[in-house]
Amino acid sequence: MDFAQIGRIASLIKTNVGKVIVGKDDTVELMVIALIASGHVLLEDVPGTGKTQLAKALARSLDGTMKRIQFTPDLLPSDVSGINFFNQKLGEFEFRPGPLFAHIVLADEINRATPRTQSSLLESMEERQVSIDGETRMLEAPFLVIATQNPVENQGTFPLPEAQLDRFLMKLSLGYPSAAEQVQILKRYQQHDPLDQLLPVVGRAELLEAQHLFTQVRVSDELLQYIVQLAEATRAHADAALGVSPRGVRALMKSAQVYAALRGRDYVLPDDIKTLVGPVWAHRILLRTRSRQQDQQVHALLVSILAATPVPTEVKLG
Repeated sequence: MDFAQIGRIASLIKTNVGKVIVGKDDTVELMVIALIASGHVLLEDVPGTGKTQLAKALARSLDGTMKRIQFTPDLLPSDVSGINFFNQKLGEFEFRPGPLFAHIVLADEINRATPRTQSSLLESMEERQVSIDGETRMLEAPFLVIATQNPVENQGTFPLPEAQLDRFLMKLSLGYPSAAEQVQILKRYQQHDPLDQLLPVVGRAELLEAQHLFTQVRVSDELLQYIVQLAEATRAHADAALGVSPRGVRALMKSAQVYAALRGRDYVLPDDIKTLVGPVWAHRILLRTRSRQQDQQVHALLVSILAATPVPTEVKLG
């Protein structure tokens, strides 16, 4: 497999998801980047914009298992990870795996679960493993968590702590479709749900190979320094109480590598980094003053940092 094959895989997935999701090509591409980069995605948007449909369409485009968890206040950690139960027929304890044991896990309305249950995802998201009763069980690759949440309704919700937000590679939003896109949606759903007819287009082995190959995309020393300078600027900014972590620095590099590979390049350009700063870093920055316009303010902060940080003019690719 070469970088053109990675682009082919991404194109197949985007086309397949496009049969369900109308007019959100940029968001779908970012989801595919996260998938190939072995990252997790937080989808935050108002109800009814297609968050769950997007997650399901992506999962059905892959030849793998998919599980959905509806997060509620009474959900227990064992409901997510699994439990050892006593099998009376066998006279011994037996492990019953939870929905985390799947290739794609849809965590619907994740902020409705208690912090205790939310934290049960931490180990699995970062280390691809689950510890139950002192025994560690590995999760099969690929493993992707797609979590959704509603930013408007706060009653009965538990906001994700910064430590857990940092484990998501990207935070994305679909937004409302245009009038023409809404007409197209109505036409598609008039007689049947296109999601019911969606078939896998990418095999598990192909995806695993792509997840390994993208790491060979070159990132010059100058661009590595550029990424670090941007991260340090978020930490030193007067309006930021919390800047980008080293995990966030790695996330931006990996995302830029996949972004370049999707365009058939074996090297990263400064524009690749600039394009991905918002989706990869916005949810990792905590402002000193909280407000309803937090997301817009964080994006404005990142735009100002990008404008103030010198871009490498000479990038050595060899």
